[in-house]
Amino acid sequence: MRLNRTALAIAASTIALATSHAAFAQDTPAAPQAEPAASDQDAAPGSEIIVTGTRVAGRTKLDTASPVDVLSGNSLRQQGTTELGAALAAVAPSIDFPRPSAVDGTDAIRPATLRGLSPDQTLVLINNVRAHTSALLNINGSVGRGSAATDLNTIPTVALDRIEVLRDGASAQYGSDAIAGVVNLRLREARSGGGVSTTYGFYNTDIETARGDRHTNGEHTVSVSAWQGIGFGQDGYLTISGEFVNRQPTNRADFDPRVTPSVVTGRFGDPAVTQYSLFANFGTSIGGNWKLYGWAGYQDRDSRSAAFPRLRTVVISGANTVGNTLTQYPNGFLPIINTKSRDINTALGLKGDLAGWDVDLNVSYGRNKIGFRTLNSANYTYGASTPTSFSDGALIYDQLVGGLDVSRKFDVFQSLNVAFGVEGRREGFQIQAGEPASYNSGTAFPLAQPGAQGFVGFAPVNAINRHRQNGSVYLDLEAQVTDKFLIGIAGRGEDYSDFGTTGTGKVSLRYDFAPWFALRGTASTGFRAPALQQQYFTSVASVIQNGSPLLTGLYPSVSPVATALGGLPLKPEKSTNFSAGTVIRVGGFDLTVDGYYIKIRDQIGLSENIQASFSPQVAGILAPYGVQAARFFINGLASTTQGIDAVAHYRLKSAGAGTFDFTIAANVNKVDITKVPTSTAVNLNPAPTLFARSRILTFEQGTPGEKITGSIDWSLDNLAATARVTYYGDVNQPGTAASGAADIHTGQHAITDFELRYQPKKGAQVALGVNNLFDIYPDRTIAANNTTGVVGFPFYSPFGFNGRYLYARVGFNW
Repeated sequence: MRLNRTALAIAASTIALATSHAAFAQDTPAAPQAEPAASDQDAAPGSEIIVTGTRVAGRTKLDTASPVDVLSGNSLRQQGTTELGAALAAVAPSIDFPRPSAVDGTDAIRPATLRGLSPDQTLVLINNVRAHTSALLNINGSVGRGSAATDLNTIPTVALDRIEVLRDGASAQYGSDAIAGVVNLRLREARSGGGVSTTYGFYNTDIETARGDRHTNGEHTVSVSAWQGIGFGQDGYLTISGEFVNRQPTNRADFDPRVTPSVVTGRFGDPAVTQYSLFANFGTSIGGNWKLYGWAGYQDRDSRSAAFPRLRTVVISGANTVGNTLTQYPNGFLPIINTKSRDINTALGLKGDLAGWDVDLNVSYGRNKIGFRTLNSANYTYGASTPTSFSDGALIYDQLVGGLDVSRKFDVFQSLNVAFGVEGRREGFQIQAGEPASYNSGTAFPLAQPGAQGFVGFAPVNAINRHRQNGSVYLDLEAQVTDKFLIGIAGRGEDYSDFGTTGTGKVSLRYDFAPWFALRGTASTGFRAPALQQQYFTSVASVIQNGSPLLTGLYPSVSPVATALGGLPLKPEKSTNFSAGTVIRVGGFDLTVDGYYIKIRDQIGLSENIQASFSPQVAGILAPYGVQAARFFINGLASTTQGIDAVAHYRLKSAGAGTFDFTIAANVNKVDITKVPTSTAVNLNPAPTLFARSRILTFEQGTPGEKITGSIDWSLDNLAATARVTYYGDVNQPGTAASGAADIHTGQHAITDFELRYQPKKGAQVALGVNNLFDIYPDRTIAANNTTGVVGFPFYSPFGFNGRYLYARVGFNW
């Protein structure tokens, strides 16, 4: 009902705007289109040339059949955040970027979502070339649980010219993963110029948790970024960008009720980060109409997050205590999970004209290695002789992609653009074992939980090295039938070495009733291949459930233990997407409203932790593996997602007061799980529940149902300012209680950001800003549901839970 009322309101507003501007539009010519340029940073909103969602050269974002957002690099950099994912979510209402904590590697490598769908259902491109995913598999209780997604934060904002977000299913155009849409990161292309910038920020906030209040003034972040454009030859360019970030950890944990006097024993918030990134993007003509291009990027990120605190006395099997024997930690300890991510992005391409056809041949390689260490920890089974730091092993994912894209425009109808191409991809996934003490069970206390506390290392039995190949072919036709009517048809076939073939298609339509008013719509099918991480990841981890650690094994769905519990071979997710919308533009005003409906079947999810206590049969299955619970991936979830995206923009120029850009953007989204798989295990009676209430509600209510952003950008000569207010609807972080008593709701909140800048195109620059001006937090955790005092606020919160952040930025451009 909420979605229907919102749809009616937006539709009524659209009709009213169309009616009120109709007479005006008849006498007023459409605004002239901007000339194509190497960069659209300064183009008038709506006139930016796009390359995502269409293969027709020169098309603008308001001329397409699919909704596309164009976000300038400046809009991303003119914020206080150092993370691309957070900056993107601040200006794009359909994107959500939670800031989870106490969920192991996901603290350091956070996934973003589009339209409330899984992070791995959004395809990420770099300059139109498929980017690689992270090696990390999100396996704990965060939004995006079970996904292996692309890490947006591996690309520094200083290296970007703009980002194009295609809010539409696009598997027929780009292949697997584009069920929710596509995020295309466009790199700077500069022959000259450059700049350096330093940002310093800190939190000044009042923390009001369920068991007490405190004030924090600090937890600073320092970032330094620079870029330089170098020209060579007639049109060659080399743009070099770099960034360094040093961020102190934040802590928003509650007071621990288990100790007297009650103090904060946990660390719950952003991890400490030391990170540097380098990117180089180049292109040059090499004779005739041919151009050589490519890029190379490297990032090193060292993150340190905290696990749940371990108190001094840990009772194992009655009176057999471990904590009293650990002389290293007379007052207990807080394990630190050290995540070391090294990421490589490279590509080399050749494009030009061949017999009247535009040809683009490219090859790219990406690799992500994540090494894990557990610091300030212990292996209880070793007793007093335990090490305190452990090397836990590593995850590695790499991807090699080769593609050929060919297109040509014909004088059929008014114009017919024919594009076709092929792509080959090879993926690899590895797990490397850690040192023995990180996973072993010692002899001093054999009944204790083995392995490093906080993050159990990968054992040799977990070590794997798997690969697969994929080949695809596509055809994309886009015809301007008349001045008013546009039609697009795309089809794609794919073949995977591990599960076979699949095909997808898309039809796009647009009709311009007048220069100021158009209707558009699409219908498509989509798919997402199961990730190698989902098929082959295996580990034993200490999972916190209801405040207590539970030694849990994650096994491939076709392994003996998973098969005995109901596991089956994984197959691709399939989707059906529909969208319909309108485009209105009059003078300096433009409005787009797009409704969408996405139906997904055979969706992959990570099962519940099936515990040995469930039944003697389950206990017998788990006994040989030495774990208390097991989980695995399985197909069978079905969902429908429906919603509305609306973006309104108006530019007002005043000779005396400067230029004002007013933007209101909104996303209303509703996800319903319509089918949940049941166990296929034939020898278990009763059969365990594979997806409980908390998992279902995470899909349905884990991202905001409403997100509305209103912003004003003002500029006058060298002065500029941005004011932004973002409203977030309620999010539910569901607990395990069937009654809902353990659920944590974020509540409905509005966050206000402001920045004032002195920004000449060349010379010294300075900016002062504040994120979360009024120090707004999500609703705090209820004390009764927080027995350890760690989780002070819901980490599903779409705007985080850190409070007010003040920052200053100084720089120099040349």
